Amino acid sequence: MAEYNRPNPEEFLKRIQDEENEEIVDKGVAGENKGRLKVFLGFCAGVGKTYHMLEETKVALKNGVNAIIGVVETHGRKETEALLEGLEILPRKKIDYNGLALDEMDLDKILELKPELVIVDELAHTNVPGSRHDKRYQDVEEILKAGINVYATLNIQHIESLIDIVHEVSAVSVQETVPDRILEIADEIELIDLTPEKLLERLQEGKVYIPEKAKQAMKKFFRKGNLLALRELSLRYTAKRVDEDVLSYKQRYSITTPWPVGSRLLVGFSSSPTSERLLRITHRMASDMGAEWFAVYVESTQQQVEISEKAKFQLDKNIRLAEELGAKVVSLSGNVIADAIINFAKEKNVTLIVAGLSYRSRLDEIFRGSVLSDLTKKSGQINVLIVGNENKNVLKHTPENGIFDFKPYLICFSVVAIIVFSGYHLHLGFEYVALNVAMFLFLPVIISSILWGTRVSLFTAVVSALLYDFVLIEPHLSFSESDLGYWPGLVVIVIVSLVVSTLAKGIRWQTESTRHRERFLTSLYWFSRELMKASNLDEALHKSAEHISDAFQCDVAIILPDESDELHICKKQGHTEFTDKQEAIASWAYKNGLPAGLGTQTLPSAIWHYQPLKTEDVVCGVLCIVPRRAGFLSSEQQRLLDSFANIIAMYLSKR
Repeated sequence: MAEYNRPNPEEFLKRIQDEENEEIVDKGVAGENKGRLKVFLGFCAGVGKTYHMLEETKVALKNGVNAIIGVVETHGRKETEALLEGLEILPRKKIDYNGLALDEMDLDKILELKPELVIVDELAHTNVPGSRHDKRYQDVEEILKAGINVYATLNIQHIESLIDIVHEVSAVSVQETVPDRILEIADEIELIDLTPEKLLERLQEGKVYIPEKAKQAMKKFFRKGNLLALRELSLRYTAKRVDEDVLSYKQRYSITTPWPVGSRLLVGFSSSPTSERLLRITHRMASDMGAEWFAVYVESTQQQVEISEKAKFQLDKNIRLAEELGAKVVSLSGNVIADAIINFAKEKNVTLIVAGLSYRSRLDEIFRGSVLSDLTKKSGQINVLIVGNENKNVLKHTPENGIFDFKPYLICFSVVAIIVFSGYHLHLGFEYVALNVAMFLFLPVIISSILWGTRVSLFTAVVSALLYDFVLIEPHLSFSESDLGYWPGLVVIVIVSLVVSTLAKGIRWQTESTRHRERFLTSLYWFSRELMKASNLDEALHKSAEHISDAFQCDVAIILPDESDELHICKKQGHTEFTDKQEAIASWAYKNGLPAGLGTQTLPSAIWHYQPLKTEDVVCGVLCIVPRRAGFLSSEQQRLLDSFANIIAMYLSKR
């Protein structure tokens, strides 16, 4: 007799909670009743997504559902336009952009009318600058949060984690994307499928595009090979979603034996643009395996070049992408990159490490070591997957903005020349001066390595050796074969420059890393200490505004609700004006519990950044900051701001 497998208490409790949540959603009595999202997914334009969506809308209307058209793009297709008859179409909102009045979906009107169902076409659409959100999917998220159900359409090539595959298949770079999390929160995904032959037939008949555009499309994107590949991609993606639903169902009702613990993946990324592809590949692998995954960045002296502003921007972009794809982003530090990754992987029981091919030259790998080689040698039982580079040209590092800083080289050359020629004049009247000059030449080599790094130090060492030979070794002011006996000593100068510069770089990095973390922890400590010592709310808010203003060099406004849940500025630090428009954005951030404004994808053109003061699901207020200098916070500063906001929220929640 087969053994009866009981679920453990945690699984049993989770099953009960899931059932209760499902009943709450069905009955519509939740404390925060979110709307349901259905996505009509296709592999290409013209397969009938909008048509099927409108057909289902007609059925919903017959069943008494209050549905309105938020936005539908018919592209002149008569069959689709015919389905719009009898449906309530919401007028679009006019937004002025560079003197043009452009149409967008009227989000505010939808939230005001609050229908049961809203139809939103082209989920990946980018909104006109000046709209509340950058992307239409963000509008949909706000609609869902208001308890309104949504029907939406989407093509497979617009899913964020798949765009590199689409590029490889079709050579088309997709600019408008939707994060995978939108598909993950969808209650239902319906695949609208059509054979490539039938789609091409529709295209030739002018049912997808006008004849002239259809001919161009068939030559470029609508090739049969592209369509076959995209169709397979959409079928696989939907099948994966079905597998997840089946797995969830079996676990919920204990139909089979408990599933084994899933794999864990780790991907190492850097400030290189190619890291974006690595992150997407790892996300897809983790999704297919149902595995947890980590995205790890290592700060190390083993890095090839000092990180520029452009590289910092790319690093922040990679971090945001990893977070968007659902990775647990971790920043590590260590002298050897491979050791830091391996130690973290063993600590977290990682089963597979994903890494990209190195952009370093063979000579650089000899002096600095190869990260890939170290990973494969030290990984032990952890598998390592090496992903090939899509574009080798991207991996070439160039000085920022193409500007070469010649000043350090000029300074070092001048100093060495002064020492050598001074020694030459002294050498005419004194003995042993040449030997003493050789010792003096160590000074610019060592100092340049400390101030400017390996390249300048190596240049200084080579110039020192050549000038010493040319000027001080007989015959003077010439190179000769008799000088070869002096070269071993001169080579020592070069070796010393390399050793000293490497040690100096390591010390600088460790010092800066320690100082950075010390500032981070010190800021949190004193902020928490001062906040807890406050005798009343006004004093606590005053100290919070002062600390945040000093830490980020910004103007600050702290907005809290009154007894009637109306927001008011309770504390302001700085002279930047806070208008009614800014108050409206703060109100949105408070109601939705999401960041907005500068540095976000919600109203990014705003000059203020709005950070909700939130503990779990309770929003206590909004922290608003505006930097006094150009640009916004780095990812590390953003984490510090999040920590400050969490501390303030905890203080407010306990009052």
